[in-house]
Amino acid sequence: MRLTLHTDYALRLLMLLAAEPGRRHTIEEIAARYAIARNHLTKVALRLSQAGFVRSLRGRHGGLELARPPAAINLGAVVRATEDNFALVECFDAARNGCVITAACGLKGPLQEALTAFLATLDRYSLEDLVKARPAGRALRRVLAATQPGNA
Repeated sequence: MRLTLHTDYALRLLMLLAAEPGRRHTIEEIAARYAIARNHLTKVALRLSQAGFVRSLRGRHGGLELARPPAAINLGAVVRATEDNFALVECFDAARNGCVITAACGLKGPLQEALTAFLATLDRYSLEDLVKARPAGRALRRVLAATQPGNA
């Protein structure tokens, strides 16, 4: 299974907001720091805002910030909110299934089990787990610090 860029960008955006708490980040800044398209990131931020993960504030001191603590943002919930389709194979979508072996195929069950296990694994982690002070979290903060404007 491969996550969409939308979900990839959503996770990166959330990691930045969690790694640099106490400040608001603009779409322009985040897009520049991650070298991704501003328009795509705007759609990602909108979806995260609608799902209650991010708060968007307008005005001179506006920007994006986490809507709840990083420990309260579950990775499985983020992936479910940002992925549009979990149909790993054609037969997962009954309305569009044209596979001629569906009635006799044993593949759907194991793939469904694998998808369930994938999401269950993500459900065990929060955004805090990705950015808390341990080697990976410290390394992430160093890399993000280097992407701040004026540090390039």
